[in-house]
Amino acid sequence: MMSRTVWLMRLLTRKLWVRVSTMALIGVATAIAGVVLAPYVPDALTIQVGAQAIDGILNVLASSMLAVTVFSMSTMVAAFGAATNNVTPRATRLLMEDQTSQNVLGTFIGSFLFSLVGIIALSTGLYGTQGRAILLVVTIALIALIAVTILRWIDYLARFGRLGETIDRVETAARKAMESRLAAPHLGGVPSGETAPPDTWPVFAATIGYVQHVDIAALQHIASERDLTVIVNALPGAFADPVRPVARVAGRHDEDGASEIAAAFSVGKERTYDQDPRFGLCVLAEIASRALSPAVNDPGTAIDVIGRGVRLLVNWERHDADGAQEAECPRVQVPAIAVGDLIDDMFAPIARDGASMVEVQLRLQKAYAALAQVAGPAMATAVRRHSKLALSRAISALASDHERHLVREAAADVSAILDRRSAGTSRVRRA
Repeated sequence: MMSRTVWLMRLLTRKLWVRVSTMALIGVATAIAGVVLAPYVPDALTIQVGAQAIDGILNVLASSMLAVTVFSMSTMVAAFGAATNNVTPRATRLLMEDQTSQNVLGTFIGSFLFSLVGIIALSTGLYGTQGRAILLVVTIALIALIAVTILRWIDYLARFGRLGETIDRVETAARKAMESRLAAPHLGGVPSGETAPPDTWPVFAATIGYVQHVDIAALQHIASERDLTVIVNALPGAFADPVRPVARVAGRHDEDGASEIAAAFSVGKERTYDQDPRFGLCVLAEIASRALSPAVNDPGTAIDVIGRGVRLLVNWERHDADGAQEAECPRVQVPAIAVGDLIDDMFAPIARDGASMVEVQLRLQKAYAALAQVAGPAMATAVRRHSKLALSRAISALASDHERHLVREAAADVSAILDRRSAGTSRVRRA
């Protein structure tokens, strides 16, 4: 359960300008430290010859770091554009939040500013002999850091923004969000009923957009102070509009309380990955759909995405999202994510856009068969429905009787697995 403040701080630390600005300040502070620490350096330790050469070294360093920074920025922008065009615009955010590229860019800009401040200080005579010695030692260490950074950056650029690497990032983001939700299926609240009590009143978001974060602890505090029960209607990822309430409240109606409850829902223009496991699956499905478009015609990528979806959903089902019920905030009722919705997000677009490709349809049915092996009652129902829907689409779209026969057999295998598991569960219950 993450508070709004912690969530906002986490978002802030992912910004490129924050990390780069921090590294730049470190570079400037290091250059200035040579002036402050110079009186404490003994004359015997001063490197006479090397200290005099620091001017030329800093000039070379400043000019080269500026060029490398411009090159790195252009490379990153090209990678963002490639991800937008070849993967999906929704994956670009993950590249922009990449810590490695931010650290590299921060190192280059910090080195440039360090050199620039050092040159200015040397030209004004702020550094004595001792200050030059300090500057030389720090510059040598900085050159070693830059060398290592450049070598790592060259290797990293070979993968940065590529299709497979970007898909890996999306899968990782989806997995982290799903694991976070599995640890707290109700975000720290208690399960909500299927229907809200009749005597509740609605709370609407202050703005229109996607719910990005829900501060359950803040809702608990408001509910305890005002003797209310808050029933969350809009989980992260839901679209908040003037018609759909983000929450319903049981208790005395209070305008101030309604405003405070609405403020606990962070609403933005785009969905985010942190508290929204469904978004990662939607982005994976979007990548597969783009690969299946006539302009791209890349069923291999769609098949790869299907496998990743199976991996994520099997992990979700094995951990049983409803198995661990926490009640840190007993006055806040939060619905769990339905596994059927996760399967809809992951496989429905692929089944639709790959209906005419037998290799995609066969891989889908094999994915359903894999899920059927671990499915509980809710997942089994969703898997059976999707298997039949995919079969129906394939029968209508496939041109060959042989291909239709193959898909029918694969769908029959899925149905047989589900029937066997259902029969086995029934026998266990009777026993």
